[in-house]
Amino acid sequence: MIKRVLPLFAFLTLSACVTYPDISQSRSPCRMEAGGWCGFVRDAAVDAYPYAIAATNAYTGDDDLYADIGPNLAALERLEIAEEDVGKGFGYEIFAQFAPGSQADAERKPIARILAFRGTDFDGFTDIFYGTLRNDQIRIALKYFDLERARSDFADDTPWVVTGHSLGGALATEVSITYPEVRAYMFNTSPFYAGDAMTNDVRRIVFNERGEVLRRFARFDADPAADVFTLNCGPENGSFTKHKIRPLADCLIWIAAYADEEAGAVVAANGVMRPMVECGEADKPHPGADYRPAEPCVHQARRDDRDSEDSN
Repeated sequence: MIKRVLPLFAFLTLSACVTYPDISQSRSPCRMEAGGWCGFVRDAAVDAYPYAIAATNAYTGDDDLYADIGPNLAALERLEIAEEDVGKGFGYEIFAQFAPGSQADAERKPIARILAFRGTDFDGFTDIFYGTLRNDQIRIALKYFDLERARSDFADDTPWVVTGHSLGGALATEVSITYPEVRAYMFNTSPFYAGDAMTNDVRRIVFNERGEVLRRFARFDADPAADVFTLNCGPENGSFTKHKIRPLADCLIWIAAYADEEAGAVVAANGVMRPMVECGEADKPHPGADYRPAEPCVHQARRDDRDSEDSN
């Protein structure tokens, strides 16, 4: 517990004045690619955006969930969470993921079953105490993952994927460490986890927003080993705004829509706006899949000094 308290204290003493470096994955070599995003970033976004949607909608009851989760996801009924576990801040949701283009098939078979862990709700100290300072939520997450996999209506060979944002990403990390066959996708993930960081590292994908607040904690606790993508979708935002899941998920969906028509449908259905880092007007409509620019897209790479959320 002391190991985790010290980084928290150190974080509170850090200077609030921050200058962020240029973005690393969508600069000059990719200015003539769709949206200015490099091909490997677009490919990764197509792969990951359904899990970003699931991680967002794991925050049941919040007002910024996706009303339309797209044709390739469907929410499933989960087990009831015991009152004592709810009291420790724990929550999750389950989704079925279907192959692209399969929405017209009434008998479509899922290609994955997604368990999305909810992250920290900053409405009290519960999640921080039971999920960061103590390991209660890790134990609870592993328990419910086992219970869900044992359900008779899930008794098939559909592979499981775990995902989560912030604390939810740490819980997804723990499941992937315990069950190396399980893929994990984490977003602005917490560095506070208990297992061996290298176990199953090749089956974990992390997307972090550059400058988001938990990356400061990572100076003291190492992030879990994974393929890591660092994006700078909102350079004018402060570090706490950067930490939120919805802006990062919106950015990934927008990027994916340059190559994936179903991601484009999610953009349209939910009114997703272009990432502020991308060139063009704020209300620029998405140009669609297979768009090829006629002129270079030069991204806004640094936060605006007028943003006072992280400045003195």
